[in-house]
Amino acid sequence: MEFDLREIITIAMVLFAVIDIVGTIPIIVDLRQKHGHIESEKASIVAGIIMIVFLFIGEEFLNLIGIDVNSFAVAGSFVLFFLALEMILGIRIYKDEEASSASIVPIAFPLIAGAGTMTTLLSLRAQFHTVNILVAIVLNICLVYAVLKSSAKIEKILGKNGLGVIRKTFGIVLLAIAVKLFASNVKALFI
Repeated sequence: MEFDLREIITIAMVLFAVIDIVGTIPIIVDLRQKHGHIESEKASIVAGIIMIVFLFIGEEFLNLIGIDVNSFAVAGSFVLFFLALEMILGIRIYKDEEASSASIVPIAFPLIAGAGTMTTLLSLRAQFHTVNILVAIVLNICLVYAVLKSSAKIEKILGKNGLGVIRKTFGIVLLAIAVKLFASNVKALFI
C-alpha cells in the first residue's frame, strides 16, 4: 500500500472540481422542489459505489462493449453540455418519468458520478496509487452527502436570486468543462 497524503489531497481536489457539488446546488434545489425529497444517504452511497466500481472495472467494461475511453469522454461532454445549457438558459431538457425521488437519477448518476467523473477516475488511475484514489473518493462522497443533506439550508441562505447567480455561473463553468472534455478527446476518435 502506497498511502500518500499529498496524493490524496491532489486527487480529492481534482475530483471535487469535476464533481462540482457546489455548482450543482441549484440543480439539487430544483430537483428537491420537483420531487419533494432527496435521499442524501442513498444518492451518496450509490454515487460512491459507481465511482469505486468504475475505478476498478471501468476501462475493461468499456472495452467489453466496444467503447474506448475517448468515445466515453465525448459522450460525457454532451451530457455535461446539455446540463450546462439547462443551468444557463433556464430551460428543461432532461425529462424523466415521474419518480418518487431524484436520488439515483439524476443526482447519483450523472450529476455526481457522471461521465466526467468516470473519465477522470480512469486518468487518475494511470497516475496515482489506487488506495489514495479510494480515500479521495470517500472524502468527496462525505462532502457530497453534507451538501445534499444541507441543501434546504443553503437554499434559505442564498435565496432565489443567489441560487440563480450561482446556477448561471456554474453553468458557464460546466459548459467550459464540457467543451474542454470534448476538445481533448474528439481528436483521438479520428486517429
